[in-house]
Amino acid sequence: MAGYGTPAGRTSRAVDGSARALDERFGTNRWARKALRKAFPDQWSFLLGEIAMYSFVVILLTGVYLTLFFKPSMHEVIYNGSYTKLQGVKMSEAYASTLEISFDVRGGLLVRQMHHWSTLIFMAAILVHMLRNFFSGAFRKPREVNWLIGILMFMLVMLNGLFGYSLPDDLLSGTGIRILEGVLAGIPLVGSYTVMFVFGGEFPGTDIIPRLYIVHVLLIPGILAALIPLHAIVLTWRQTHTQFPGKRSSNTTVYGYPFFPVFVAKTTAFFLWVIGVTVLLAAFVQINPVWLFGPYDPGAISSGSQPDWYMGWLEGALRIMPAWEISAWGHTVSMSVIVPALVVPGVLFTGLAAYPFLERWVTGDHAIHHLLDRPRDVPARTGVGVAGVVFFGLLWLAGGNDILAERFHISLFATTWFFRFAVILGPILGYIVAYRICVGLQRRDLGIAAHGLETGVIRMSPDGKFSEVERPMTDEAIAAITDPRPAAAVPLDVPPPIEGVESPRARSGVKRVRAALNRRFRADLVVVPERHPDEGGNGHERAISAAEPESESASRR
Repeated sequence: MAGYGTPAGRTSRAVDGSARALDERFGTNRWARKALRKAFPDQWSFLLGEIAMYSFVVILLTGVYLTLFFKPSMHEVIYNGSYTKLQGVKMSEAYASTLEISFDVRGGLLVRQMHHWSTLIFMAAILVHMLRNFFSGAFRKPREVNWLIGILMFMLVMLNGLFGYSLPDDLLSGTGIRILEGVLAGIPLVGSYTVMFVFGGEFPGTDIIPRLYIVHVLLIPGILAALIPLHAIVLTWRQTHTQFPGKRSSNTTVYGYPFFPVFVAKTTAFFLWVIGVTVLLAAFVQINPVWLFGPYDPGAISSGSQPDWYMGWLEGALRIMPAWEISAWGHTVSMSVIVPALVVPGVLFTGLAAYPFLERWVTGDHAIHHLLDRPRDVPARTGVGVAGVVFFGLLWLAGGNDILAERFHISLFATTWFFRFAVILGPILGYIVAYRICVGLQRRDLGIAAHGLETGVIRMSPDGKFSEVERPMTDEAIAAITDPRPAAAVPLDVPPPIEGVESPRARSGVKRVRAALNRRFRADLVVVPERHPDEGGNGHERAISAAEPESESASRR
């Protein structure tokens, strides 16, 4: 047995002393005990946010390495590096240092591609995580602030990604900066002043790369470093964790595995998986080969240029917008720039930020929700979400309309006009289809709850009738359908007239609109079927060994 005289004993005494010192100053022991026992539901969709968080760690680590060698300067030099095809070419120090990182720094190309791939994974994880939160209703009270922080982070990361791939000053990234200059110049009244302020003079100037560098490596990462812990740790640990119906979950009880040691082991392994996938992509899948594009030349045009995927939807909006202009009082407003670059993203992000409060106004639901909705349970919300996804996806495809025209031998004008109509009609069709699918899945669930699961076995009765054998589902297997859950909306119908006198609620046009939207939202909400204990199978399968709410595997809020 190890005593205080042994190395193990001295280590234990040092740990105990450190823990006691921290607790005396910060009160950490009570918080640590509670944190280690916090229950985490075992559901795969919760890992989406972890992918984003771990990708951000990879971005920071690789970004620090790249800053040791990158020179954010537009001062012109003659390249004499290892890449022979560009030797003797005049270029900026930013582009020359990028080539040096790619060909002369040990591991430089691998780290560069890891940085780029982790950014793409980070953006994709944030987007899918936001969609998961939207379709499941995780943005409702008390998580509105977390939802707004997530939207702000998505906007910041998208903007920082644009600045990041503009830093090498190659022909492709320079084209992106040129588009940014055009968007800024198209702002009414202050556009020209904004361009002069951002670029330090006429485009392209000599200040834009150093300024983008400071914003890219210092300003936005600093904001994200503050928002990510607040979004992923502080608010999540302060609030009850969300969970889907089923497995004995309720709006007041969280069933899952404890943070330590189960969740710690899982999330550590997942962190290693994220790093491993990023390294494999960087090693075997080439991305952003800047040496093929050459240095930026304002008079040069590259064919088939495509931005990173998260900027593709803005590129598509710019491509399909008609060349409309408004001239008045000696000023010209270019709608072909204002609408796709400012109005479309403004409407999208403002709509995302306002949706939790708009849905609360429509539904009249002011209750606290810790239990999530399955997308099929709320068809109206799911339809709205699918309409937004279709709109985003069509704009993203429109960003490659020239590639589509070339690959499929279609007229470029035909693809442009197709997307102009599709971005209007597509979301409407997406809403209708998603709504009907949700209603169909609800009816299927009701059938399973009432009759059981179809087996495909056909039997003939003595009187010659054929029927299919249905296997009853256990309560554990069907819990996601039959477990009670809070209503997603409350009735807000306008009362009918009484003795010819209208209700005050019927005299306001806004209240009538609210009542109509409320009826539309409640039209096909899920109906939870009643299920008697003796209707199930041969017993309950226990997914978690501990049954008491105060055990290691479950906690009450």
